[in-house]
Amino acid sequence: MFSARRAAFVSAKFSCRSGIIAEVPKVTFLPANETFEFESGKLPYKDHGLPESLLDVAMNFGFHLEHACGGSCACTTCHVVVKAGGANLSEMDDDELDRVEQAADFQLHSRLGCQAVVKGDVTVSIPEWNRNYVSEGH
Repeated sequence: MFSARRAAFVSAKFSCRSGIIAEVPKVTFLPANETFEFESGKLPYKDHGLPESLLDVAMNFGFHLEHACGGSCACTTCHVVVKAGGANLSEMDDDELDRVEQAADFQLHSRLGCQAVVKGDVTVSIPEWNRNYVSEGH
């Protein structure tokens, strides 16, 4: 019989390099249904949002997520709604909460992509009103 800790270990994805085991979080952006995996601590920082935030992951993989303020928690254009894996994101601080509450269509599971740091598998949805079809090449 598996313990909860063993089950979590078995279900997580890992990568081995130089004998060090590192977690490989998976981020899925809806409605595009695009998923990206990266090795924690190895993602090059793109200078927008917090390191390894949803915005940083998106930028590293060439996925467009609006961020009019450059990822400085000064707007709500990177607003996303967490569909699964909310516990795998950093806790929301007061600055993010104050800002995200101003987002159009604010929901219980709303986060700012520039502030939500990925710690494990997560699925988020970009609200339809927040998609920039010109920037996204549609």
